[in-house]
Amino acid sequence: MAVIDSIAVEHYRLPLEPPFHASWDPVPRREFVNSVVRVRAGSLEGVGAGEAMHGLAGNEHLFIGQQPGNMQRHVQLLDNLQFFYGRMWPLEVALWDLWGQQLGQPLWRMLGGSSARVPLYASTGERQPAAQRAASARLLKARGFPALKLRFHAADPRADLAIVQAVRTAIGPDMHILVDANQGWQMAWDHTPTQWDFQTACWMADALAELDVYWLEEPLHRHDYRGLAALRQRSRVRIAGGEANRDFHEQREYLRHGSLDVYQADVVWSTGITRARQLAAEVAAAGALYSPHTWGDALVLLANLHVSAAVSNAPFIEYPCDPPTWTAERRDFLLPAPLLDDGTGHLTLPDAPGLGVTLDWQALQRYKLR
Repeated sequence: MAVIDSIAVEHYRLPLEPPFHASWDPVPRREFVNSVVRVRAGSLEGVGAGEAMHGLAGNEHLFIGQQPGNMQRHVQLLDNLQFFYGRMWPLEVALWDLWGQQLGQPLWRMLGGSSARVPLYASTGERQPAAQRAASARLLKARGFPALKLRFHAADPRADLAIVQAVRTAIGPDMHILVDANQGWQMAWDHTPTQWDFQTACWMADALAELDVYWLEEPLHRHDYRGLAALRQRSRVRIAGGEANRDFHEQREYLRHGSLDVYQADVVWSTGITRARQLAAEVAAAGALYSPHTWGDALVLLANLHVSAAVSNAPFIEYPCDPPTWTAERRDFLLPAPLLDDGTGHLTLPDAPGLGVTLDWQALQRYKLR
């Protein structure tokens, strides 16, 4: 098979008007910037996206001349680079995509999956007034989703709880509600001590249990392994987290302490694909669920869905969806066509090799940053 002969990172920007008001960031999002890594071997090209990967420049030689499928070697080097420069897992996604094309197999099948059909939950991103969110929840239920995620971030947690109450009343008992407290991390500029304490998390878990909430996500800081474990022991609601912990040993710390019911390590943010498969097996052996975070661009979503199709034991996987400000068309602007649910709460992955998509570089020129 052909060896890697070039690696390049390119950046693309989609203006957002109207802006997207992310619950975790009070600054309106007026643009959506995607960083894409392109890896070529002969006539084939693999792609991945996510972090800007500024530290990759000058280190391409570590991979050029190597077989794309020499994955254990690549993962070790990416872990080394991550220590110095930040997340490098988009490159691993591109390598898997390229290797899949060389083998003529879709990624979900390479990882051991037997079906390309992935069950989804609708993951909202904005914090809206109760009546508005209740109305959107009814629409998502009518669209066929079995579950939806609501976002918290009010200064007073009681205001967030009121939104859950309104949504439960609107959708009835036969649709699952997931709640993301967004207490695990903060924006880079945010120096305020806004995290919930243990008592607040306990109070909220009790209140959400009365509303039959399926899981409570990131109710405490991401490194509070003992606090999360203690909360899990007393909570009647599943505790979820781990989406962005950068080092693999942090996921192992969650397992060692028994911190989580649901492990959400993102393939691009946290583990990479190779280690995601390993983590999913360890999570299942511990009697917990593996349902990765997928929020990001189209290639981030696609990579996580491929892994989930192969190794997830969860009833549903995150599908970012909060129209009209966060639509499949905005989220997936990198792709020739968006990744759409089928109206029954599922998405069927491509059977084409690798990630199964081919980007139209000519059409993307109008979005390219130079």
